[in-house]
Amino acid sequence: MTHILELLGNGNPELHGISRVYIWARAEAFAVIADRPWLVKIAPNSAALGLLRRSLWQGTKLSAVARSVGCDLLFVPGGSFAGDFEPVVSMSQNMLPFEWEELGRYGLSLKSLRLLALRWSQSRTFRRSDGVIFLTYYAKDHVLANTRAVRGQTRIISHGLSARFQCPPKVQHPITQYDEANPYRVLYVSIIDEYKHQWNVVEAIASLRAAGMPIALELIGPAYAPALSRLTRSMDRFDPKRNWVTYSGEVPFDQLHLRYTQANLGVFASSCENQPIILLETMAAGLPIACSNFGPMPEVLGGEGIYFNPERPADIARAVRELVESPALRAEAAAASYARSQEFTWQRCANETLAFLARIATQHKASKCAAS
Repeated sequence: MTHILELLGNGNPELHGISRVYIWARAEAFAVIADRPWLVKIAPNSAALGLLRRSLWQGTKLSAVARSVGCDLLFVPGGSFAGDFEPVVSMSQNMLPFEWEELGRYGLSLKSLRLLALRWSQSRTFRRSDGVIFLTYYAKDHVLANTRAVRGQTRIISHGLSARFQCPPKVQHPITQYDEANPYRVLYVSIIDEYKHQWNVVEAIASLRAAGMPIALELIGPAYAPALSRLTRSMDRFDPKRNWVTYSGEVPFDQLHLRYTQANLGVFASSCENQPIILLETMAAGLPIACSNFGPMPEVLGGEGIYFNPERPADIARAVRELVESPALRAEAAAASYARSQEFTWQRCANETLAFLARIATQHKASKCAAS
């Protein structure tokens, strides 16, 4: 939803030769989508129903509806489409279905079955699309390795970042200026899930505290129930009285940037991402970052990152220790990641996306004219 809001809010379709944009969604979604002269909002009856009914409507009716209003192209940011409309541009935003090791973390469960279904539906959609947008080079390489060749064009267009997350790096103080009453605050924002490894972060921080470092850890995010149980067991083991580790649950998105300003260091321990928006938020917040070396994280954070293996608590502790013990390293890393975060704007994302959609539509029209 954030992607759609920012795409419509920052893009000017008319600059790319697009005279009208139709959006099909639930009626309640339109309350937060601003009106535009070129925007037509349509809430089909099935949009208020369950996932199965919405999927059936998309597969059996959306193509005819789009043709009836004169659409020249259909954009499917969710990545799955079963209709017969042409041309279609789809978008890859979820890596879990395409990485077997990560999918296997869920065992035999409803979630793993859902991910397998997404793997099938998105692979089919990508192969048949006239254009496919990927968020990172890592995602493109790994998805295409699983889907085989796609017939359409591909383009890397990363998501942007809200300006409210921008906060220049703070002055970095030595760890000796912190104590139990005023601890050095480490923040990890992300859903509590099997591939996010919060329990390993808890163990890593516990080992640093045992070595005498006055560090506190805050975890923020919604939770997948089995992973939350695992995290709770880890917290009970290493900090049963909750003296230094806090799980704050989900924080409203419009308030999240304020939590970054209260932290001294960010940790990002995910092992599976397409484009890690939370990592971008942490970069923009001016925090030094200890980061997972899996997936696209090095591509996003860059060469100045301090990386670790998220499956190894000792390696997480090593990376955090490097930063905590060196104010100069923290200052250098925070400045570099903050500068890099400035490249990720929603205006750039919107303009590049609309230009790509317009190009696919124009080329499709030209090929139809040539064939006739």
